[in-house]
Amino acid sequence: MKSFSVAVFFGLASCLITTSGFAQKVDFQKEVQPILAEHCTHCHGSDDESRKGNLRLDKREAALKGGKSDGPAIVPGKPAESAVIARILSHDRDEIMPPPKEKKPLSAAQMEVLKRWVSEGAEYVGHWSFEAPEKSKIASGEHPVDH
Repeated sequence: MKSFSVAVFFGLASCLITTSGFAQKVDFQKEVQPILAEHCTHCHGSDDESRKGNLRLDKREAALKGGKSDGPAIVPGKPAESAVIARILSHDRDEIMPPPKEKKPLSAAQMEVLKRWVSEGAEYVGHWSFEAPEKSKIASGEHPVDH
């Protein structure tokens, strides 16, 4: 009976930890980038010819700067001050992004991912294949723990 009580305690504790704000940080590559690619960068990406509002969302520096209206598109750590969040949450057909005519509305879950991402600092992470390799401490002869 004692082992059952211990198992129940740890099971409940793990559920509480998962649901009480200890959620894992939003993964840019797995969660945010696909949303931006599907719903945003067609009009706010690298192509100068198709870019709307002079706003790029595929580069952090450009998103922090913003476009020709609304001020900064993203204010790291402050979703309430980020134009992107205001636009995705808007109910005004003239302001909501993506525009209704695109027929690619964001789901509530996608909106929540973007809000959490901005709250966490809106880090942009490049694909691993574009990152310069770093020598590990073990490979370079350093030992993380000497015994």
